[in-house]
Amino acid sequence: MWLFAIVITLLSILTACGQDDESSTDEGNSNESAETTDLEGVPEALQSGEQLEIMVIRKIGGDDHTQQFLAGTQQEGQALGMKVDTFSANGDTTSFHDTISQAINQEYDGLIISHGDDDTTVELIQEARDKGIEVVAFDTNEGALEIDGVTLTSQNDEELATLALDKLVEEHPEANIGYLWVDGFPPMVRRNNVYETVLEENPGIKEVKRFGDATDPQTKTQEAVGAWLTELPEGEIDAIFATWDAFAVGATRAIQEAGREEIDVYGIDVSNADLQLMQEENSPWKYTAAVDPKLIGAVNVRLLAKKFAGEETPQEASLEPSMISQEELNASDEEVNMETLADVVEGWGESDQFKEDWMATLKEHHSN
Repeated sequence: MWLFAIVITLLSILTACGQDDESSTDEGNSNESAETTDLEGVPEALQSGEQLEIMVIRKIGGDDHTQQFLAGTQQEGQALGMKVDTFSANGDTTSFHDTISQAINQEYDGLIISHGDDDTTVELIQEARDKGIEVVAFDTNEGALEIDGVTLTSQNDEELATLALDKLVEEHPEANIGYLWVDGFPPMVRRNNVYETVLEENPGIKEVKRFGDATDPQTKTQEAVGAWLTELPEGEIDAIFATWDAFAVGATRAIQEAGREEIDVYGIDVSNADLQLMQEENSPWKYTAAVDPKLIGAVNVRLLAKKFAGEETPQEASLEPSMISQEELNASDEEVNMETLADVVEGWGESDQFKEDWMATLKEHHSN
């Protein structure tokens, strides 16, 4: 009897184990099926079990615009399930090039290069592509257009300059102006082309002073404009056009220090510090044309994701700007910053550029 009891017990255990295994297998199949359904429509390359890794490398830095740009790449990349590393060289060309080389050797899946203005950057981008690394480059040397598979992105610099200069001409059709610009950067070249056209078409606008230095631009611009104001008495300079917000900041501070409230500043680009300065009492900074830097970062990541997916991407892509006015900012009940700017400027920070339905699916999947 005891032998019979042992046999029965063993059979019961084996049957239970079989049922557990079957249950476990069913559960595994169910999870696998649910995950497949969850990612329906998402390109295979982005369904891989291995996390895609991207590196964002920016030459310029130390400013709020850079921080916002990098934050935009991180938020969008992580939402799409990618690992995102970022680096800002703070204007150090050697450090910038070295970091790109290291990223290539570390075999990242994709790179976003920002403000690579020289030929060496183009050579490094070619090296990355030769190793199969996908590349999107923002405000970078146009030589990269010759490299297969690379997309060059930019703000619509012509439109940025047009928006700011249209306001200047509208409010000062007959004026002596100062021009803050520096050569050698692709966006600056494009903005300058618009400026030269506007001067030709508006003979009442006369440039009386010019300055530009990309190293420590705020401080050096403040010193230069301060010298202008010592030299030029009231009535001899009416407005300043600044092709970069760092220039606009320096000019605004110089005007405030000199108490020359009759001079207006028209700028390009925006940051938290810029918005604060525009909202100060008697600030001369009247308008700035800009694209949300977080959005710029996000759109660059979307393009990289489309490249991973094997989808068609353009050689060039630009983002449309908005005009921000001091009057709109001051009409707000509370001080406006980059987070609340959308409450003041319609459409700020929004764009469907390169946004695909499968990206929404992927974001939902990684949010669970």
